[in-house]
Amino acid sequence: MTDTTPITAPITLDFTGKRIVVTGGTRGIGRAIVDAYAASGATVVMNGSSERSVEEAMTDAAPAVIGIPASVGDPDSCRALIGEAVERMGGLDILVNNASISRTGRIEKLSVETWTETIAINLSGTFFCTSAAVPALRASGGNVLNIASVYGLVGSAYGAPYAAAKGGVVNLTRAMAVELAPTVRVNCLCPGGVDTDMLRSAAIKMAGSVEAGYDVFKMDSPQERIAAPRELATAALWLTSDHASFVTGSIHAVDGGETAR
Repeated sequence: MTDTTPITAPITLDFTGKRIVVTGGTRGIGRAIVDAYAASGATVVMNGSSERSVEEAMTDAAPAVIGIPASVGDPDSCRALIGEAVERMGGLDILVNNASISRTGRIEKLSVETWTETIAINLSGTFFCTSAAVPALRASGGNVLNIASVYGLVGSAYGAPYAAAKGGVVNLTRAMAVELAPTVRVNCLCPGGVDTDMLRSAAIKMAGSVEAGYDVFKMDSPQERIAAPRELATAALWLTSDHASFVTGSIHAVDGGETAR
């Protein structure tokens, strides 16, 4: 039955008691999401690709954050990550598939290794982490948030593997949402330009400096700026909160209007 109770108090994003895994959570958008969940009362597994990256990120993490290294490009590592997370937290309520790499190059010159690695981490890792998490998410009535990109919605010159993987994440989200309903919700965020290490590296490679590159990237956005990671974290928290209980299979571009042009 539909709940028709009127809203009589301020809407807050309270994740007290929630158990969450964020892949690729040691920096950038992932780290902002980890910190936002922890500040909102959740217990959060912060995943990174190596022991070193996790150890470094844990030095200033909140007490409620648990660090677990694992490479999501490997199916066995995905299963081990989710298994350890569920064991240490006693269950799982939310999975955020954020781990990602960016590789560029001309189509005719891209190596097989570059293609394979990009698809493995950006697309296959999303599938295998979710597959491993389904039993725990069904038990809790939880949900999944996949982080794709605007380049999963539009074309990207010199970024064919990245665009292909992120486009795959977009439609994988829809397929998962249909299959896992009504118990488990699955949604997707597609960030535009966000101030992260990945975008800074791309800016330097393209224009010689972060500032010059960002000036070019800003031209893609009607808002004429680059987003802060916390702006993506805010969107992530709403989509995975109980306030978004009727939202599943949806693709949300958080891109300053870039894909609206």
